Amino acid sequence: MSAHTESRFAADVYGQRLERAVQLIRDAHLDALLITPGPDLRYLIGSAAQSFERLTCLVITSDKATPSVVIPKLEVSALRDSAVDELGLRVLDWVDGVDPYQLVQSALHIGSRVAVADSMPALHLLPLARSFSGLPVSATPVLRELRMIKDDAEIEGLRRAGAAIDRVHARMGEFLRAGRTEAEVGKDIADAIVAEGHTEAAFVIVGSGPNGANPHHEVSDRRIDTGDVVVIDIGGPVDPGYYSDSTRTYVLGEPDPEIAARCAELERAQAAAVAAVRPGIRAEAVDAAAREPLEAAGFGPAFVHRTGHGIGLSVHEEPYIVAGNELELRPGMAFSIEPGIYFPGEWGARIEDIVVVTEDGCVSMNERPHGLTALPADG
Repeated sequence: MSAHTESRFAADVYGQRLERAVQLIRDAHLDALLITPGPDLRYLIGSAAQSFERLTCLVITSDKATPSVVIPKLEVSALRDSAVDELGLRVLDWVDGVDPYQLVQSALHIGSRVAVADSMPALHLLPLARSFSGLPVSATPVLRELRMIKDDAEIEGLRRAGAAIDRVHARMGEFLRAGRTEAEVGKDIADAIVAEGHTEAAFVIVGSGPNGANPHHEVSDRRIDTGDVVVIDIGGPVDPGYYSDSTRTYVLGEPDPEIAARCAELERAQAAAVAAVRPGIRAEAVDAAAREPLEAAGFGPAFVHRTGHGIGLSVHEEPYIVAGNELELRPGMAFSIEPGIYFPGEWGARIEDIVVVTEDGCVSMNERPHGLTALPADG
């Protein structure tokens, strides 16, 4: 399978995805799938078109008719970098004054059991619903099945994203120094994320000292001090849109022995979860594998979130590695493994890799050391 290294993959990748989508629509006893701009549209045709008040919608029907793209005439240029032309899809453009929802209806050909992406804005969902004889249903089961198993081109995208974010973590000694604020460090990290190959810095968490005990802390004006434990959780997309997401924990100067011991337990927990990944195991079992060592060490209550989330064209997508998820893992699934321990008012730590399930285990997209990394306080 050939892969495009810029804004999208080669057209044959999207052709295979559309064929698979038609089969899944038929298996679900649906008549059509309607997709507005967002990660689902990018997955299916390689278009990164934006969502505005004017309707853009991909229409895929179960009768294997050529898919159509309903799009405002003034936005047709947004399809230029997609695979639409190479795939021979029908483009139904429209101008202000024309009812685009009727254009969608005309492209359906058959039936009225229509599924829509859960990200479709109500601005478009409600008028579309009035055009059908029955209410649309959620396309989540179809789209989840499509996007949850990564193909070779996607795995290569995730691998390049992982290598790029590893290069940023390797430079952390340039940024983390006593006396600097989290915001100052975060700005340097964001610049490095782009410099190392991402199209943007999607998120930067610099949680120093007590701020590290908040898993979703971003940055603040707090000045980082010698001895502080610092959680760095960073990521962003690389072309053609696949995300990195990696967390490592650092300390400025020599770590307190008790903190080092607790971080060593966290490292063992993360390794245990990675070792548990294989085809056929349930997602909840991987979550349990991360929790058991921490509970045995007395830190179970300090692990306050799920073990992981799927990743691809979205930072968070299926599958979710969480208690109660009985989904059996399959080769090609990609997700984070990121246990953490948090001590409010004191400090926190987290270790995160992206892994892809293989035929007999998993492979990590990240290769940086996992343990608590000591950096010189003065840089």
